[in-house]
Amino acid sequence: MAREIMVPARRRPSTPREFIREYLSDEELDLNQGELAKRLGISRANLNAIVNGRRAVTPEMAMRLERVLGVSIQTWLNLQVAVEIYDALHSAEAKQIAKLKAIRRPAA
Repeated sequence: MAREIMVPARRRPSTPREFIREYLSDEELDLNQGELAKRLGISRANLNAIVNGRRAVTPEMAMRLERVLGVSIQTWLNLQVAVEIYDALHSAEAKQIAKLKAIRRPAA
C-alpha cells in the first residue's frame, strides 16, 4: 500500500539542505562542507550546491547521505519530494493547471 507524502499547505516544508546544515553546525561532529563532501565521495562544489538550494537530493545522493549520516534514503527523498510538491502547488503554472477539465467516464 502506497503512503502519501505529507506536504504542509501554508508553509514550505523543511528541505534536505536544512538537515545537512544541522549536521554541519553540530559542534560535536566538527564537520565542514569540505570534510562532509569528502566523506560522501563528492566534490565540495556539489555539496555546496545542495546546501545552498541550487541542486536537489537525488536517489544516489540520498544513498550517500544514508551511508554517511545514518538517515534513511526514504527520508531524504521524502524531504526533497515534499518541497518539490509544495513548490509546484504554489507556482504560476498551478493556476493554469487548475483550469484544466477532468475526463469523466460515461455512466454505465
